[in-house]
Amino acid sequence: MKNKVLYLLYLLYLGSFAQEKITLENCYDLINSNYPVSRQTELIAEQYQIENSIIQTEKLPKLDLAAQATYQSEVTQVPAASLGIEPLNKDQYRATLGINQLLYAGGFINAKANAKLAEQSTKQKQVEVSLHALKFQINQLYFSILLNQENRELLLSKQNQLLTQLKEVQSGIKNGIVVPTSDKVIEIELLKIDQQLFENKTSRELLISSLVALIGKPLPTETLFSNAPILIHKSEALRRPELDLFQFQKKEIANNQSVIGKQNFPKLSAFATGGYGNPGLNALENSFQSFYITGLKLNWNVFDWNTTKKQQQSLDIQKQIIDTQVEEFTLNNQIALEQQQTEINNINNFIESDLQIIALRKDVLQTANSQLKNGVITVSAYTTELTNLYDSENALLQHKIQLELAKANYNILKGN
Repeated sequence: MKNKVLYLLYLLYLGSFAQEKITLENCYDLINSNYPVSRQTELIAEQYQIENSIIQTEKLPKLDLAAQATYQSEVTQVPAASLGIEPLNKDQYRATLGINQLLYAGGFINAKANAKLAEQSTKQKQVEVSLHALKFQINQLYFSILLNQENRELLLSKQNQLLTQLKEVQSGIKNGIVVPTSDKVIEIELLKIDQQLFENKTSRELLISSLVALIGKPLPTETLFSNAPILIHKSEALRRPELDLFQFQKKEIANNQSVIGKQNFPKLSAFATGGYGNPGLNALENSFQSFYITGLKLNWNVFDWNTTKKQQQSLDIQKQIIDTQVEEFTLNNQIALEQQQTEINNINNFIESDLQIIALRKDVLQTANSQLKNGVITVSAYTTELTNLYDSENALLQHKIQLELAKANYNILKGN
């Protein structure tokens, strides 16, 4: 006996874990990690590392290897043949290895590296914005599944109530109290519920498959979706990722302005060239010689016809354009928040009315049930009142789910 009890407890323990549960927050987390766009985060970071390493190579020495062989129709000759200077060969050969090391560039390379980092941050934020926008789709699917889940429970409740009533009617028929065909009316209603339950099942499967496509995680059709109340925080400041994106875009522009401002700074570099050829540096010696040259080189574009200034002005205008986009986004988002709040208030009013209607419907159904037992009304009249109560409860259920959906959308608009 003790072993049987332990076995039953074990089965109950396993059963408690058999049904998978998921919350709205779980779906948000899954879309951030599994949706195809989210994989861009790592790719963008990898791309930045490559491009930044390319920029940093500009600080390293540059090696140039060159070789050439030429034939000239004429060569330089000394007119006085009596000096015994042998004329140069018309075929000439030279191989050189040059090293160029940048010593000073006015911070140009670091400015390019900062601009590349700002560009990477902007791209990463764009990914976050894309994923945030998908949360509205997650909300719609999640609460549609939740409505489907709650509606099924309501259908089953109505089904049980009709089955109970069917037994009483069949007993009444046997005792001659109820019309013989009255049970057929209830059986018809039960068949209708079977149809509704089948439709509910197929609809649930379709909704879950759509959600799975977004979150990238398989979900059994029997998964339980949490119906925890959604909390909204109106006092919190707007925290939409789009606002951060606008700031990142402005920072990227500022870094590009820094690059433009430093590209005309003087650049100082050291160089050395070594080679072997005929002739060498001594053009009057007609033989193969080794040679080298070393020194410093300064480049400075002192006047660029105001090109830099105009580029800076163009980027300043781009910043102003972004400022107008921020104003537009903030305004439109505030309007959307107000509309969402109005919807929340309206649904709350509907729920209050639904509760009053259901209370009255229950009184009517209780009376109808008593009248049915006493043969005052028909089964059809009773099932009509039962259906009216079910429709009212279904309306309440829809409004409750719509309320949670409206609050979830409000939070997404707020950036929470």
